[in-house]
Parts: sequence; structure tokens; C-alpha cells
Amino acid sequence: MTDRTHRALTRRRFIGSTLGSAAALAALPSWAQGRRLNVLSHAVHERVLGTGEGDLMAAWKAANGVELVFTTFDSNPLQDRLFREASLPATDFAVGYIIDNRPTSEIAKLFEPLGPLNAAAPIEDFADIAPGLIQGMTVDGNLIGIPVRHATQGLFYNEALLEEAGIAGPPATLEELVEQARKLTFTSAAGTPVTGMVLASDLAVFPVMFARAFGGDFITGDFRLVPDRAAMEKGLAVLRGMFEAGALPRSYATTRNDDMVTWMQQGRAAFTVLPFARNAQLNNPEQSAYPGRIKAIPFPGSASLPAGTPMASVVEAWAMVIPRNAADKELAWSFIREVASKRVTLGMAINGNGPVRVSSYADPALTERNPLAAVEASVLATARGAFPPFPEAARAQATMLEEVQLAVLGRKSVPDAVTAIIDRVGPMMP
Repeated sequence: MTDRTHRALTRRRFIGSTLGSAAALAALPSWAQGRRLNVLSHAVHERVLGTGEGDLMAAWKAANGVELVFTTFDSNPLQDRLFREASLPATDFAVGYIIDNRPTSEIAKLFEPLGPLNAAAPIEDFADIAPGLIQGMTVDGNLIGIPVRHATQGLFYNEALLEEAGIAGPPATLEELVEQARKLTFTSAAGTPVTGMVLASDLAVFPVMFARAFGGDFITGDFRLVPDRAAMEKGLAVLRGMFEAGALPRSYATTRNDDMVTWMQQGRAAFTVLPFARNAQLNNPEQSAYPGRIKAIPFPGSASLPAGTPMASVVEAWAMVIPRNAADKELAWSFIREVASKRVTLGMAINGNGPVRVSSYADPALTERNPLAAVEASVLATARGAFPPFPEAARAQATMLEEVQLAVLGRKSVPDAVTAIIDRVGPMMP
């Protein structure tokens, strides 16, 4: 605990004992002006709320006399910290951000059921929040989280590089994507060595997307592990073939999510798979060498799929939760209601957040700034998570990625890697 936090806690205890009741404590004006709400989140959640004149929470903070303090981590460390905090006798964090593939029945018990709070002080137009996202935060009949962000994956491409290579337009099938990626593994006119496609090796999104392109999956919603072995083998074989052809970076084993953004901005890669919400960042004139030329389409399925088969892109959703052991749940709910409002949801979307409200996609304030709104909405309609939540999900993902990396790098045959995924992950399944 920091000295600053210790002083704040000491002051709270002193005032509380002096007034003798929580009600009197809440009524004291000098206390109201000194309240602090600690939020445990990823940095992106704080960033999309804005700062300075663009602070979307400025009016709420002024009205409630609250200082918002964000403590941020990367995704996996954040979830670990959140679950540890929620397991303690008490926590200083009143609000946390949780990923939709984490809340098992046991984990859900660590967080406050939000149905009663929503009944007493409803979120604005609650039905406007995408029903599928609400369903993902409902565990054993209890709503434990309010969706705040979704990251639906699309295929981004550098239009200028395609034109330079004599390619008329983006691929319509996975086979065309592979062909174009190989053709775009070249040195551009700017003298930049270009890799056809850049993908991170530490996220399940990518092997899952390639397996789904052939009609397969990693783990289905009803917990079938690798339901179509041939499809998984085809997907991994494509990734391995791209690596062998140089159409994936030589540094594939150490490539991470932020590297993909940088490579696209610098024109070092022609294709990548990222959430649609990254469009503004990829085309930011202050950061990108190709502002306005980086476009996105739905990730294409294989030409071998039956006509009309929808490609199920991967979507990851975040939600706001209140630990059961949090002290000021009323203030936490007030924060959540404000962040989930139409105004703030739209503002966050303009700042690059994946909006959870259906109405946001039709709002001119967003569509004028985000040319991908309609494409993203269409992909979201058939998207689903990379895998469902279960107690060993994180370990299962890490195990799968270990085998995928061995297959892509050529250190293990694709069939042997798929066999290992099935054999090693099988005992972890619920």
C-alpha cells in the first residue's frame, strides 16, 4: 500500500468513527469533496475516457466530488490482480474491468450481482446494449458485469502497398489473402522491406481465426475441443506456409500486439488482424506513414467453405464489475452508470473504443469519423469469443499457443502439434 493510500484510509477511518454512521459520513460536504474512486483496468479503458477538455467524466466527477484513480495493467496481469483483490477480506478498488472469457461460476461469486442495482438505479436504455455482450456477462443467472468495450477483429490492409504491387483490391477468400501476402513480401518503392502479414504469437485470436476460416475452432461454446481436426490442421498449415515463405516476420515468436500496429503504421507489413477500433490509430497522421490508406474488411473465410457460410470473427469484450468486498458500491455503480450512458459510450467510440450500444453505430457523430462502423457492425453480428470461460482457460490458451508456435516455426509437424493440443488441453477441459 502506498503512503498516499494509507493516509486516505486513515482519514476515512477517523471521520467514520467520529460521525458514527455511514449515512452521516456520506452527508458531510468536506468528505464528499475528498472522495476517491480506485479503478483497476487496462490503460486503454482510461485513455478512451479522455483527458483535459475532452474528459468524458468531468461533469460526473465535479457533481460527485470524486477523484478517479486508475491503476492499469496489461490484460492477463490485470485479470490476475483483479481476482486477487476481489478474494481479499476488503479491497481499495471499487470498480474493475474483466474480460468475457474469464468469469467462471467460482470467479463470478467474487463480484456483486448487478441486477438489483440496475433495478434500483437503471442504466440509460439498457436494452440498447448488445444482448450478446450482456449474455456473456450473465453467469448462473446473475448479471455480474456491464459491457463497456468490445474488440471485434478485422483484416487491415495497406491500400498503397497493394496498389504498388499491382493488386486491384483486398482479398475475398483466405486463399487470396495468402497469395497477396506472399506477393507483398517485397521491398517497397520507399525502400522499406515489407512482410506480407504481421501477427503476434502470444494471442489465441490468430490461430483461432485461421481455423475458423476452414470451418473449425479451438474450443466451441459447448466445450468441444478442436471439433474439426482437419480444419485446425489446415489453418496451422497456412500459417506455417506463410512463415516459410517469409510472409510472416522472422521475429514471429517474439512479435506482440503493439508491434503489429507499429509495423502497419510504418509500412513494414501489408496485412494484419486487429480490432476495428484500431483504425483511427493506424491512420493517425502524427503516427502513420500512410494516413487514410490503411483500410479494413471482414476476415475472409476459405473458398472451400460452402457458399454463404458466415466467417465467425473473434470478439473479445470487456465489462465493468464491482468486487463484493468493495466498500463504496453505491459510488461504484454511479460510475458504471455514467460510463455506460449513451453520451459516454459514443464519446469513447469516437476516441477509438468498440461501442457496446447498437445505437452508437448509427450515430452520425461516429459514422462521420469512423468509416468502418458499418463493416464492424456486420462482423459483430456473427462474431464470438475465442473460447468460452472455464477454470483452466488461461492455461489452455497458453498451451495451445505453445504448440502453434512450434508448428509455425517448423519445430514440430502440424499434425503432431494438433495432436499435442488435444492431448494436453483435454485434461484441462471442464
